[in-house]
Amino acid sequence: MPAADLPAPVQAMVDAINAADTEAFVAAFTADGFVDDWGTVKSGPEGIRSWADSDAIGAGARMTVLSSETAGDTTSIRFGWRSNVFNGESTGVFVVRGDRLASFTIPPNH
Repeated sequence: MPAADLPAPVQAMVDAINAADTEAFVAAFTADGFVDDWGTVKSGPEGIRSWADSDAIGAGARMTVLSSETAGDTTSIRFGWRSNVFNGESTGVFVVRGDRLASFTIPPNH
C-alpha cells in the first residue's frame, strides 16, 4: 500500500516494524501513547518498547497493510503479519494526535 494512503504517524510505525527499528517505533507514539493487543495494554515509552521487543520487532515481525480507512483522527487497517509469535491477518486501529500515534489497538475480534 502506498505511503500516501496512510497518515504519516501510522506509516512511520509500519516502517519502523519492517525496518526492525525499535527506537523509531517508540518515537512514533506520544509520551502517553499505548499499544492494546487483544486487551493487554502497554503504555508509555517503556510499555511500548516492551511490546515491540516481545511481540513485534523482537519477534522478527513484518507488517503488510492490506487496506485502510481513515475518519478524522482514527485509521483502521487490515494487515498481514509474519513473526515468530503470530502469522496471519488482523485488524488494527490507530488514533493520531498531532504528528504521533496516541494508540495502536489490535482488537480480539480481528
